[in-house]
Amino acid sequence: MRYAALVLLPLALAACNENTSPGADREAQVAAAPAPSERASAAEALDGIATEAISVETMTDADIAALGEVAGDCRIVLTEVAFPSLAYEPGEQATIKLNGRLITMPATGPRAYSEGGLEVLLRPVEGEGDAGLPMEEMIVILPGAEDELGYRGYRQCLAEGPA
Repeated sequence: MRYAALVLLPLALAACNENTSPGADREAQVAAAPAPSERASAAEALDGIATEAISVETMTDADIAALGEVAGDCRIVLTEVAFPSLAYEPGEQATIKLNGRLITMPATGPRAYSEGGLEVLLRPVEGEGDAGLPMEEMIVILPGAEDELGYRGYRQCLAEGPA
């Protein structure tokens, strides 16, 4: 009986690996490559959604590839090994993923981006991570929301070299 339990335990635990989030450890043969998220304006992406339920999502490699030139040279990552939560070209445009859609916003200032009432502000923070990435604060202001969303992470820019 004890032998049967030892044989069946790994089979039962194998079914637990159902995490399909970007970056989850899954074999390429098991999970198909993710399709890029739909691109939308802020108004389209946030239509009918309670602003209290919105949070910044991470982009997949497919999302970044689909953005092409619009992705820019810089990323905000929430941990030093995370997928990006914001892709931007300083002073030009930024793309954020909200509600499963990619929203590209033009720059409204040196570290500010806005489209359809959605605003993203970037602020440098003193310090750096273990891999040497500079710390950065990302403030997201959703249209009609009472509170802003604040995220502290790291800035990765191609011009600054690899981490």
